[in-house]
Amino acid sequence: SAPPGAASFQAQGTPGVKLWVLHQAQSVKLPSSVTRWPLGPGPELLLAMDAPSKDVGDEKVRISYFREDGGVPVGRALLYLTCVEVSLDADVNRSGAVSRTLLDKASWTWGPEGHGAVLLVNCDRDDPGTEGLDNEDSAVRSYNDLKDMSQLVLRTRGPRAIFAGHRLLLHVDFGDADKIRVFYGGSSSELETFKHVLGGSKLAYTVRPSRHCHESVFYVEGLAFPDVGFSGLVSLHVTLLESAEKGLLESPIFTDSVVFRVAPWIMTPNTAAPLEVFVCSVDDNEGFVEAVGALAELAQCPLTVCPAPQNRQDRWIQDEVEFGYVQAPHKTFPVVFDSPRDRGLKDFPVRSILGPDFGYVARQAPEGASSLDSFGNLEVSPPVTVRGKEFPLGRILIGSSFPRLGGRRMAKAVRDFLVAQKVQAPVELFSDWLQVGHVDEFLSFVPAPDRKGFRLLLASPSACYQLLREKQEEGFGEAAMFQALDRVPKPTINEILANEELRKFNDYAQSCISWNRDILKRSLGLAEPDILDIPQLFQGDAASGAEAFFPDMVNMLVLGRHLGIPKPFGPVVGGRCCLEQRVRELLEPLGLSCTFIDDFFSYHVLLGEVHCGTNVRRKPFAFKWWHVVP
Repeated sequence: SAPPGAASFQAQGTPGVKLWVLHQAQSVKLPSSVTRWPLGPGPELLLAMDAPSKDVGDEKVRISYFREDGGVPVGRALLYLTCVEVSLDADVNRSGAVSRTLLDKASWTWGPEGHGAVLLVNCDRDDPGTEGLDNEDSAVRSYNDLKDMSQLVLRTRGPRAIFAGHRLLLHVDFGDADKIRVFYGGSSSELETFKHVLGGSKLAYTVRPSRHCHESVFYVEGLAFPDVGFSGLVSLHVTLLESAEKGLLESPIFTDSVVFRVAPWIMTPNTAAPLEVFVCSVDDNEGFVEAVGALAELAQCPLTVCPAPQNRQDRWIQDEVEFGYVQAPHKTFPVVFDSPRDRGLKDFPVRSILGPDFGYVARQAPEGASSLDSFGNLEVSPPVTVRGKEFPLGRILIGSSFPRLGGRRMAKAVRDFLVAQKVQAPVELFSDWLQVGHVDEFLSFVPAPDRKGFRLLLASPSACYQLLREKQEEGFGEAAMFQALDRVPKPTINEILANEELRKFNDYAQSCISWNRDILKRSLGLAEPDILDIPQLFQGDAASGAEAFFPDMVNMLVLGRHLGIPKPFGPVVGGRCCLEQRVRELLEPLGLSCTFIDDFFSYHVLLGEVHCGTNVRRKPFAFKWWHVVP
């Protein structure tokens, strides 16, 4: 406080100090043409130092007080200053390396101009000799394990005496503690020295800056994906505490914070380049496995066959898992999402897929899994723009009972998980009209050289009836289905067209698909030229649901331009199956190559087809998810 009678003041600092006076809402840098400043009302003196002090109190500010008319100071105050640097840094500018930045580290923003650090869920298993996922224990078992983590750098500079007399505390908010784990190895790079210092029950860690090192590097791993009740954002802080006198609490002097966002799990669409094809070998599908292998070879894509001991006669590998990936600026790796279905293949993802740089995530259905929880009921569109809003990673498509009251729905835990990832906003379609109830029974996407870069394929009873009527009018009404198959009824075109019950059921099936067509056009921003109608008939009744009358051609395997399509065994006209011919006419102009695979007895009669019996790990998007604006 100023001495009595003082009316103005003068401030001077040593060379390492910068001074400003805040006067009448303006800041004036000192020294200035004005040497003395009025004391009232409420003047402010701002000071800053650009470099840490070498010694305690080595910079000073002197304030001299003057009376209204006096030339001699009536009092002086001397302020001793010590500057220390305490900063917490991460890869806030998303370059792949930690650097200092002027960006706001304590906030996280989306979009190409956004900023904020990214954290991976460390859900792979880098040491094959261990059990479980890497983030399920509190140890660092390999240098590859560290590479899956994000670096957090604490920088400290200033007189050693200051850090000896104060405490540096790294801490995490209580609500975030179960979402992350932080490791620290001190000044050593030996694996054995890395200790779990933060996260879980550990809410704070006292850091002792090294005499010789100004930087302490911490490694942060994610423990949980975004989900209900967890936005994906976690905050880490460092606080400089002033040591308290006996019997009192320490008081905080300064806090620096960094916000991370846990990277979402991202699906890849049919149009993405294939990296690996999966198929199960069971007792009766040798020819199918050979055909899939030949297609994979054409597409120059490796084939992984899951042997019978691992699949326990469960051939539906599409239904058990979905392949996706996680990505940070410094690291990307695939992650398999294990469905709640849990049949013969239930151990396959953990035993055979989880491994070094191949992660695993699962969700359960405590209410009991239905057929709609199988991942044939989980697809994703290619990138789309809808009424000006971009979805550069596409939109997830799941089947539901809507608009029907009651009925089956995908498990809440799975739906909640998919919504919480934010970057591929899910769309619910109506699939409960089908006996199995999967979206891949009536839709698929294939790459295209024009328009949006793809076509949506929809199963179409009306297109099928139109084709059969054409052939009838051309005089081929006696051509029969399933001619090459034994022990299967062989209805002719005339008989199919005369079957009123079948016709009515397919009118119902068409109305269900048309409902979905409208949702897809609206939700994916599609126009009619973006959609191709693939001839298909269904059979069944409204109570038990629809199943494919002949192998369901949209349920195909897409490997680049190579398509593995269920062989329909349609009426042969002019030496060719007219159904195959129509599909070729639709798809070959897009540069696509159609291979028809016989899955009749090995899959079709069991209510599935080629897509249901295969799975594909695909190349991640080139587009970075943090550039999305959800």
